[in-house]
Amino acid sequence: MHSTLVRVQNVFGFFTTVAFFLAAAIALSVVLSPQAPSADIELRNVQVVKGRPHYYSSKKEEYAHVKFDLEADFTSLFNWNTKQLFVYVLATYPSSSGSSHPPSSAIIWDTIIPSTSQLHPFNPLTFFTSPENQNSKKKPKPKPKPKKASSTPFHSDTKPGLLSLPNAKPKYQITDITGKLASQENVTLEVGWNIQPWVGAQTWTIPEGKGWGRWAGVRGGRSRLFEMPALKGKKEEGKERVVGERVKPEAAGAKPAVDV
Repeated sequence: MHSTLVRVQNVFGFFTTVAFFLAAAIALSVVLSPQAPSADIELRNVQVVKGRPHYYSSKKEEYAHVKFDLEADFTSLFNWNTKQLFVYVLATYPSSSGSSHPPSSAIIWDTIIPSTSQLHPFNPLTFFTSPENQNSKKKPKPKPKPKKASSTPFHSDTKPGLLSLPNAKPKYQITDITGKLASQENVTLEVGWNIQPWVGAQTWTIPEGKGWGRWAGVRGGRSRLFEMPALKGKKEEGKERVVGERVKPEAAGAKPAVDV
């Protein structure tokens, strides 16, 4: 007869083996879920300012403030193993070091879209933060005042993955190591994502025209080429040039900025 300790070890070993193969099966099964994401992003407005982009900046430099329109459908990226989706907008332009170097890029906006499974009442991740587990002796917090309409691009009562951002403001400014951005040409905005699963490896953006099995590359997801405006006194004020399109005057609030 085996001792109690040996029996416990055998049961625990069998449990971990089953859990490992179950997790591996779940992680590999996502390749059967088709993916066909799409995104449409266009430049709305761009300003180049010379100043201190951050409060801790020690010197003045040129930085860009980009507004954009984004419509995206990432619902196909959510399946039984999706924990959350990290979506970002990337500004890409040629490197100042020359064509032999990779292009420069900077994230100007990002967001995290949770899956509906995180909103489940039996989600273990919310166990320690649920109101029932908080200290009952604490005074109840006052009810928050009603807020204005939220600018969140998605809502919990809709299918996750649908984004609608007209005239979206950036979260981050664009800066360059050279401190120069005015009149920078061949700039594009790109939409990317990172799928964070419950188990398994993370997956990243699949470019348009490429794919892997039932996973198709993103349809769209890139803006037209545009040029950064010049600082005041270096170029005709109130103009913006989009490569391949006719010259259009900017809106009243999109003038090239002055030194601050």
